[in-house]
Amino acid sequence: MKGLGTIVNVLLVVVGGVIGELLNLERFIERFGSWLKRKTGSAKDPQFVDAFVSASITLCVGAMAVIGSIQDGIYGDHSILFAKAVMDMITVMVMAATMGRGCTFSAIPIALVQGAMTLLAAVLSPMISYSVLNNLSYVGSILIFCIGINLMFDRHIRVANLLPALAVAVMWR
Repeated sequence: MKGLGTIVNVLLVVVGGVIGELLNLERFIERFGSWLKRKTGSAKDPQFVDAFVSASITLCVGAMAVIGSIQDGIYGDHSILFAKAVMDMITVMVMAATMGRGCTFSAIPIALVQGAMTLLAAVLSPMISYSVLNNLSYVGSILIFCIGINLMFDRHIRVANLLPALAVAVMWR
């Protein structure tokens, strides 16, 4: 029964992926990126939307984003989120140097996602157990791995459509 945890986490990602595909979250984020591209006068930047989506997803699904938001929501401890903000700033500068200015606008979805997770953690604190935190960490690691595949190879895994796996991981007890 040692491998059961791995199988469960893969199933959590699959179920979350099905939900995400039905909602087509990736398309929503791309449309928001296209809107930002027009509103910021970046119409001539061909990488703007890809840079925005890649940076947003990369910085929203990490363990520090999830665990930091939960720690903030339950205990009012912002320390992980403050440390993450400094690391995100450095990461965005590096990504922007290679992908373009679209990365800088990832601050918008990061604030929305981390804020929503913090509020949810405060409301759902009685439900958050050690196993839920483990599930979140494992699922987040899988999503980060998928982002890495997208960045390193000529593949396109719709990672935004896998984001509901984080919610499914919370519901799985």
